[in-house]
Amino acid sequence: MGQLPSQFKQAAAAEASSAATGEVLVPVATPLHNFDEIAAQAETTANRSQLEEQATHGGVLLAQKKKKYWVQVHGGTRCNCFMLFPRGLSITWGDDPSYWTWKKLLPGETGDDPDIEVASLLDVCWLEIHGKLELSHLTPGVNYNVAFEVKLADGGGSGWSRPVNLRLKFPDGPVQERKELLRGKPANLWLQLKVGEIQPRQGQRGEILISLFEYGGHWKSGLIVKGIKIAPKE
Repeated sequence: MGQLPSQFKQAAAAEASSAATGEVLVPVATPLHNFDEIAAQAETTANRSQLEEQATHGGVLLAQKKKKYWVQVHGGTRCNCFMLFPRGLSITWGDDPSYWTWKKLLPGETGDDPDIEVASLLDVCWLEIHGKLELSHLTPGVNYNVAFEVKLADGGGSGWSRPVNLRLKFPDGPVQERKELLRGKPANLWLQLKVGEIQPRQGQRGEILISLFEYGGHWKSGLIVKGIKIAPKE
C-alpha cells in the first residue's frame, strides 16, 4: 500500500492525540479556493497571510473598491463570497446626472465599507444594470444565492407598477430568469432581489452575467442600488 499524503498523516496524528487527551478535535482549515488569483486584485501591501486574515474577518476590497471579497463558513466549508459594488457595474445612463446620482451612505448604512458609493435613480424609462463575476472564483460544490441589494427612497419612488426583470446567465449558455414587483415594498429598507442560484463545479470557468432591467417605456424613480451579493444560500 502507498504512503498516506501528509495532510492525512497530520489529521490522524491529531485525532490520536485528541483521543488520548480528551480534547475536542478542531479540523485544520482547508485552503481557500483560488485565493491567490482573487487576492491579486487587492491594492494593498499586505502579505498573503494578512489578506487571508482580512478576508476571514470583515473582507477585502478589490479592483479599486469596485468589489468586496470575504470568507464565510457554511456547512463546515470555507466559502468565497462577493459583493459587486455599483461603481463596478454597467448602469445605462449611470454617468448622466440627469438620470442617476452617486453618493456615499451615512455612517452605519454601509457596515464595514464607509467609502463605497451607491447609485440613486432619479428618473429613467430604460432601466438596465449588469454585473459580471468569474465563475471559478466561487467555491465548487457550494449552493450560492445571487441577489441585487437595493432600497426604495422615501415614498417608495414611482413607476414600479410593472415588475423588474432579473436574469442570471452562465458562460456555457443556461439562463435563469424571474420577475420581482417593487410596488408596495417598504421604503428605506435594504431589500434582497433574488436573481438566481449557482452551484459551481470544479474546473468551471468563465464569467456569469447578472442583470436587472425593465424596458417598459414608463418612467421610474427612487431606486437606490448598493450592489450584487453572491453568498451561500441559507
